Amino acid sequence: MAFQGILRLLPLLGFTSTASAATIHLCGDSTMAKGGGGSGSASEGWGEYLKYSFGSDYTIHNAAIGGRSARSFTREGRFTEVANVVQPGDWVVIEFGHNDGGSLSTDNGRTDCPGEGAETCKTTYNGVSETVLTYPAYYKNAAKQFLAKGAKVILNSPTPNNICETGTCVNDVARFDYYAWHAAAELASPDVYHVPHKQYAVQAMQKLGASTVNANYPVDHTHTGPYMANVMAGTFVLGLKCGTTALGKAAKNTTESLTATFYGPCIAQNSSVPI
Repeated sequence: MAFQGILRLLPLLGFTSTASAATIHLCGDSTMAKGGGGSGSASEGWGEYLKYSFGSDYTIHNAAIGGRSARSFTREGRFTEVANVVQPGDWVVIEFGHNDGGSLSTDNGRTDCPGEGAETCKTTYNGVSETVLTYPAYYKNAAKQFLAKGAKVILNSPTPNNICETGTCVNDVARFDYYAWHAAAELASPDVYHVPHKQYAVQAMQKLGASTVNANYPVDHTHTGPYMANVMAGTFVLGLKCGTTALGKAAKNTTESLTATFYGPCIAQNSSVPI
C-alpha cells in the first residue's frame, strides 16, 4: 500500500438514519459516549460534539458506551448492532484503548490478549469460557463487518488521559496507538483509514496548557468535561482534514481555521513503520 501523507490509512440503539443524509456511526467507550463517565458526573464524550463539524449533511449515530473495550464491545454484540443499521456510503469510526489493558489473570471481561496479530488467550469470564483476541484483531474483525455493508471505516488511536495533571503537560504514547494504525495497515483496504487521534489531542493539550486542561477534567484523569470533549472532537476533525478521506473534505471546518489555533499543525505519520 502506498504511503499518502497523513495516510489514506490515516483521521442508543433504536437509531434510524434519515434518507437524505449519510451517517457517521461512532463505536467507542466513555470518552466518546454521550454522558461521558456516567450520569451526573459533569463529563461528556467527544462524540457528542462531532455534529457541529458536519451540519445537516451527516447524521451522527453515537453508539459508544462507557466501560467498554474492543473485546467487550464485540462480545456484547454491539458492533453487530451497529452493522445492522449501517447503509452503503456510511462511515464508521472505531476508537478504543482506555479499557483494553490489564491482566487476564484477574479477567474483568475487557482486557484484550497481548500482541498485534493472531495471538489468542483462553479465559473464563462470568463462568463462560472465552477465546480472547488481540486489540488489532478486534479492530479488523469489526471493520470487515462494516466494509461488507458498504461503509468506510476509520480506526482511531484512543484519546489520552489528562497529560497535564502533574502541572506539566507531558507526551503520552501507548501500544494501542500503534495497534490502531497497524490494524488499518493490515486491512490494506481503500475504504479503511487511520486517524492518530491521540497525537492530535496531545498536541492541542500541550498548547492549551495545564491550567485550562486540568480545569476541564472534572471527574478524574480520563473523562473530559464539555469544553475538553469539544476539543477532542476538534482534534479528530483536524486529523480528518489533514488526511485524505472524503469525510475530512466534507467537514465544515477548514484546515486553516483549525491549524491557526491551539489545535496546531498537521502531523506527519511515521514513514519508518511498514505498511
